[in-house]
Amino acid sequence: MTGDDARVALVETSRRMVRDGLCIGTSGNLSVRAGDDIYVTPSGVQVDDLVPADICVVDPAGAVRSAPRRVTSELPLHLAVYAASDVAGAVVHTHSPYATALSTVAVELPAIHYTINALGGPVRVAPYATFGTPELAGHVRRAIDGRFAAILANHGTVAYAESLAEAYRRAELLEWLATLYWRACQIGAPAILTEAQLGAVREQARRTGYGDSLAP
Repeated sequence: MTGDDARVALVETSRRMVRDGLCIGTSGNLSVRAGDDIYVTPSGVQVDDLVPADICVVDPAGAVRSAPRRVTSELPLHLAVYAASDVAGAVVHTHSPYATALSTVAVELPAIHYTINALGGPVRVAPYATFGTPELAGHVRRAIDGRFAAILANHGTVAYAESLAEAYRRAELLEWLATLYWRACQIGAPAILTEAQLGAVREQARRTGYGDSLAP
C-alpha cells in the first residue's frame, strides 16, 4: 500500500466505522503501516470533514513525520500493537457499544461461537487506564498476546491484521460476538465452547480450506 492509498483507505474506513455503529462523533481511530511509515487518523475531526490530506504520519517510534492535524491521542496504543506483532499492518480502535458494555462487567469475552477462532480465541478485557497513556498501551499489549483483538475496559476495542480491511472485519466480528453473548445472557446462562471444540474447528478449517481465518 502506498502512502496515498493509505490516506484514502483511512478516510473511507473512518466513515464506515461511524455508519456501522462502531463509533460515534470523533471517537475511534485507525492506522496503517506502509513501508517505514505509520499513517494514522488525526484527533478531534468529524468523519464527514476528514480528507486524505488530514492523515498524519509517524515513524514506528512515534516521531511525527507529518501532522497536518493533531495526531490521535491513542497513538501509544497503535504503536504498542505494531511493536507486539510482526504481522500487524493495520490497527482499528472502536468504541463499539456491546463490547464496551461487556467490558464493564467481565474480564473476557468467552467462546460463545466458533468464529472467535478468527480472533485467536476468547478475547481478554484489558484493565482500565486513562486513554492515550503508556499504561493503557501496556495493558493492550498484554491483552493481545496470542490474540488479534482485545477489549478495553470501560472504553472500547482494538483489532489488528495484516491489512486494514481484515482488521476492520475482526473489529466487526468482535462486536457481533459481544452482541451475541449479551443476547444469550438475556435468555439464560450461555453454553461456552471448550478449547477442544475450538481446536476441532481449527482442524476442520485447515482440512477443508473453509473459513481460513478460523485456523490462524
